[in-house]
Amino acid sequence: MKKNILISGFLTLFVLLFSCSNSTDTAETPVVEPPIAVDSFIRAADISFLPEIETSGAALYNSNNQAEDMITTLKNAGCNTVRIRLWKNPANGRSGMTEVKALSERLKKAGMKVWLTVHYSDTWADPAVQTTPAEWKNLSFTDLKTAVANYTSTILTEINPDIIQIGNEINSGLLWPQGNLINQEVQSLSLLATASATIRAKAPNTKIMIHYAGVKASDTNWFFNKIKSVDYDYIGLSYYPIWHGKDLEVVKTAINTLGKTYNKKVIIAETAYPFTLGYNDWTNNIVGLDSQLVSGYPATPDGQKNFVLAIKTLVKESEYGLGFAYWGGEWISFKGNQAANGSTFENQAFYDFNNRALPVLQAFNK
Repeated sequence: MKKNILISGFLTLFVLLFSCSNSTDTAETPVVEPPIAVDSFIRAADISFLPEIETSGAALYNSNNQAEDMITTLKNAGCNTVRIRLWKNPANGRSGMTEVKALSERLKKAGMKVWLTVHYSDTWADPAVQTTPAEWKNLSFTDLKTAVANYTSTILTEINPDIIQIGNEINSGLLWPQGNLINQEVQSLSLLATASATIRAKAPNTKIMIHYAGVKASDTNWFFNKIKSVDYDYIGLSYYPIWHGKDLEVVKTAINTLGKTYNKKVIIAETAYPFTLGYNDWTNNIVGLDSQLVSGYPATPDGQKNFVLAIKTLVKESEYGLGFAYWGGEWISFKGNQAANGSTFENQAFYDFNNRALPVLQAFNK
């Protein structure tokens, strides 16, 4: 009896020790889920003409030649951010608050980030023209600053973008003549500071961009040194070979130098390239000559794709590079192939002349 009890006791002890050993082993080697990668590199497209194109009834097709919402096509390609221009009181309502808000809501539902380029004008603003909205034309400078603050606040309330540009290609300031950086430097900086302070107070999570057209060192250094007192997050640069030179090394140097000098992340805010030198309407195109192309990147579907891939790569390789945005990818000849007021960009769009998606969209892959 005693022998049986003793044997039984040893067996019980063995089972307990074995069980505890297994429990301890399990506790020491827990299953760890891999971290979720944050998709922080901006792969963007400006599609500001899209609502007007959709209204015209023009259909867009994916690479499988199936009709598809452009937003879906972009997202499937890997585009994670969409840039939209905003005009104050446009004559026909295009790019106005109502249209831009509706497009922004569609993008947010699709899980994409919204990047607004606020022109602070009723129409196109760029290095050559920065026309004050007609509604503000006769305001004193004090009242103009108030108008900028109130309008900026309204934008944040109505749309709440992820990124907001204070002006578009403001090489010589904005809201001319009172905000001209050449002739009214103090006032120009005050307007930028007013918009920035409004954004910081009302939408602290929204990133602020200052946007300059060009990559030439002497020009960009002059500009960003002038505005160094302004509170902002991102440097935005436009780069088009036809206007800003054909040397991609200059682009790379601009990103690295500006990023280091001003301790900012840098984004190529606008770029584009042709897939053909042909045309699809009677409106003169911006690019149409071999002499306007970058060596090694012919005006072919693959040439267009490889150019964008090159821009993407040089931005990613810089510790200061944060992303890129393609401009005009949606701007097909939607007014018809005989329109004299059609697109100047249909040969640089994301779609061929049959509105079928081109290989350039592969450049947006994560």
